[in-house]
Amino acid sequence: MAQAAVQKGHPRGLKALFMTEMWERLGFYLMLGILLLYITDTERGGLGFSTRRAAEIYGTYMAFVYFTPFIGGMIADRFLGFRRSVFIGGLLMAAGYFSLGVRSLPTFYLGLVLLCIGNGFFKPNISAMVGNLYAPDDPRRDAGFNIFYMGINIGASLSALLSAPLRNLWSFNMAFSAAGVGLLIGVTVLVANWKRLAKADRPSERSEDDISFKQVIMTILVPAFGFGVAGYFLGGQLGFVRSTIGPVTFAFLVGMLPVVAYFGLIVKRATPEEKPGLAALIPVYVAGGAFFMVLHLSGGLMTVFAEHNTDRRAEWIPRWADVYAQKAMPSYYGNAGPGTPRPDQQVLVDVDPRGEAMFGARMLSSDLVDSLQARPDIEVLDAQKNPVPEEEKFLVCKVFPGNQVNVSTETDAHGTATTTVKAADGAEPAGQVLVVKDLADGKVPVLLVSPETRAAVYAGGDPAVPTLQPGKYVRLVNAEMLTGLLNPVFVVLLTPVIVGFFGWMATRGRPVTTARKIFLGMVITTVALLVMAVGASLGKDGAAKTSMMWMVIYYLIITCGELCLSPMGLSLVTKLSPKRLVGLMMGGWFLATSIGNKLSGFISGLEPGTTMFVVLAVAILGVAGFIFAMLPRLDAAIKKYGA
Repeated sequence: MAQAAVQKGHPRGLKALFMTEMWERLGFYLMLGILLLYITDTERGGLGFSTRRAAEIYGTYMAFVYFTPFIGGMIADRFLGFRRSVFIGGLLMAAGYFSLGVRSLPTFYLGLVLLCIGNGFFKPNISAMVGNLYAPDDPRRDAGFNIFYMGINIGASLSALLSAPLRNLWSFNMAFSAAGVGLLIGVTVLVANWKRLAKADRPSERSEDDISFKQVIMTILVPAFGFGVAGYFLGGQLGFVRSTIGPVTFAFLVGMLPVVAYFGLIVKRATPEEKPGLAALIPVYVAGGAFFMVLHLSGGLMTVFAEHNTDRRAEWIPRWADVYAQKAMPSYYGNAGPGTPRPDQQVLVDVDPRGEAMFGARMLSSDLVDSLQARPDIEVLDAQKNPVPEEEKFLVCKVFPGNQVNVSTETDAHGTATTTVKAADGAEPAGQVLVVKDLADGKVPVLLVSPETRAAVYAGGDPAVPTLQPGKYVRLVNAEMLTGLLNPVFVVLLTPVIVGFFGWMATRGRPVTTARKIFLGMVITTVALLVMAVGASLGKDGAAKTSMMWMVIYYLIITCGELCLSPMGLSLVTKLSPKRLVGLMMGGWFLATSIGNKLSGFISGLEPGTTMFVVLAVAILGVAGFIFAMLPRLDAAIKKYGA
């Protein structure tokens, strides 16, 4: 009886890998949900970059974070082993998050690089370890992967639930550091189960026909790097490139040309027995890249829409859960409805634009502090000597000597002005302060704003609507709660529904083939984008805020598309590839996703309006049409290889 129970259960190592993956995904999605907000924010301690520049950084990061697993998987398979690779990757990512936890440009860029490299070691190899826990013909394998991927969705769900209070009470940087702590917990779980996971660390089977690591370097990576460098310099010289996608995106796309050509040669040179399966993967790659281009707009275009164009008022959040209620800053009121209560005039203190920028970055110069202290109605409290209530800590500012705070305004090639605030390299804060006014209700923290910002706050308000009491704010849902929480929650809720639907169709004698599921996924994605187009239109493309329900409906629909397409794509890559090329062709899936992510970054730098969502819907519908035209070939290949 005991032996039978073991046979029915899963290997003991699955729990350890589940927990390790859950903590890693928590950190990944926590960071992803707030990355673009951090880069663009000018009111809560962000970097203050333009949306276009932030989107380029976001797209480049997302492209390389999905490109590096292609290399990391081969390094683990040939040199390091899976356990060591996951361990190294986890430590590198933890270091990356802690680097992002320090507010400076050098640590910001270093953090992103560490995350890309660390993910390359971690992501492909922990999945390989799950597969190695089971024999090839073990019927428990699929269920084991379902359990493992549940860890991904639990981690993604928890990420938004964790980042929101950390941001609301403290700062972006505190949230990034928390992601680093999560990675360390995951690595600790891995180390504690090191011996138990030895079985999962067996190397993959290889043959003499396998492409060598040296061949990958010389025939794929070196040409890609050379093309990318040439593309960057060429793009910088071409006016139409500078004014549209930019040299960085152009360089990445040019760099991918030899990679795409290499995969084309693989198909061309394949044996007659292998060619139908490899050729059938081309439309699968196209569908995967296009879909993830849209899905990963969550951290970009959809985040911009949620932050600026969505009515996120949330007075329904109970007071005991107040840490989940973000306090509305002045920028929220630019397109808020006239019925939205405005803050009391007394809590907005006029300063010049330079002072407003420093306050938004929570970095005050000593000369600005001196000028504030000279005002009879203002008091600057030492936050280290005077206790600051938890709900006011997000307004605490670091103070630097006046000559160590640099406020610069730059105009990019598109005419967009960006004001950034940074401390000099090596500068240490002289202290931390909270700027307050002594009003009838006691000492109330104030917001430092320019006269132009003050005018914009009250311009669209209804004079008949009373202003808020001093120190009170409109309570909002964090943008990442919409873009980061809905999708994984819907994945968990809808997976049994989608699986049950396809099972029901099969029992009725009308089974939906794997290829048709991919086609259906693209059509559903088109519908989701059209829903957002309607929502954007009702908001007059940002002139007014739209209901949160449009984003809820969008994520409900696109999650259905994801469940139809994503698992099917991964399955087909493993089943249609010759055994000697499975790893390489899986790398092709990651590369297609990488290209889609780079395009997602470019799109995220544009306006999230009706036209943009319609154009995206038409593009995805075009891909759906391509998949539909390829269905006979796909179905024939799937039948040929028993996939």
